Amino acid sequence: MENTSQIRSVAKALKIIDVLAEARGELALHEIAGKLGLAKSTVHGLLSTLRDFGYVEQSIFTGKYKLGLRLFELGNIVAHGWDVRTVAAPYIQKLVDELGETVHLVVLDKGEVLYIDKRESHQSLRIVSQVGMRLPAHCTGVGKVLLAALPPSEVRRIIATKGLPRFTKNTITDPRALEAELARVRAQGYAIDNEEIMDSLRCVAAPIHDHSGKACAAISISGPVARLEGERLKLAIELVTRTAAEISAGLGYRAEQFIRTPLSP
Repeated sequence: MENTSQIRSVAKALKIIDVLAEARGELALHEIAGKLGLAKSTVHGLLSTLRDFGYVEQSIFTGKYKLGLRLFELGNIVAHGWDVRTVAAPYIQKLVDELGETVHLVVLDKGEVLYIDKRESHQSLRIVSQVGMRLPAHCTGVGKVLLAALPPSEVRRIIATKGLPRFTKNTITDPRALEAELARVRAQGYAIDNEEIMDSLRCVAAPIHDHSGKACAAISISGPVARLEGERLKLAIELVTRTAAEISAGLGYRAEQFIRTPLSP
């Protein structure tokens, strides 16, 4: 159902930006029009306006369109305004230095985890992830700690929308099993991705709370199973939960002010 509060021309222009972002490259006018189901004349007018304001660029060689530098400028402005990234930055680097494994910082957005910072270790295994990447929440450590902070009704809504696709033999694909896993995460204060998104990869994650008590982000340590087991796994859990608490304190969170109560259904 169309949102009656939307201005149609603005909505169409934003959809063009989304299409170009998904393409991760150049698209011709007819390709954009086809993807949106709009007349080429309509799309051409919108593209011309977006180009005039720097949101879209057109190649002088091919005539095709791609995202413009203005979006990069605005993205940097938004990024600098995210207090969690600013506060977390030195703690993330410290965590990488302490354990020598890759560290991620993510937020939950539209039922998925969105990676907003990454510091990679110099160890042999390099994690295939990048800032701006999105992954499912149900099979990632960071996703599970953020889902665990939501009311069960919201988790059910996300499952209904996104599903529980399988990536490895360890991926949780049963809603009841995920519910039990999230209860365990809430009780212990951290989550483990035990080869659930990628074989041979293990992640330990903990939630970050803002001044209001909301779990606004999550931080994780990721590495090969062979390096994150036994005493080293225990150390990873200790370090990531401590770091999450330090970042939360930097955001104004005071645990003693918030008494845990059962989440409403």
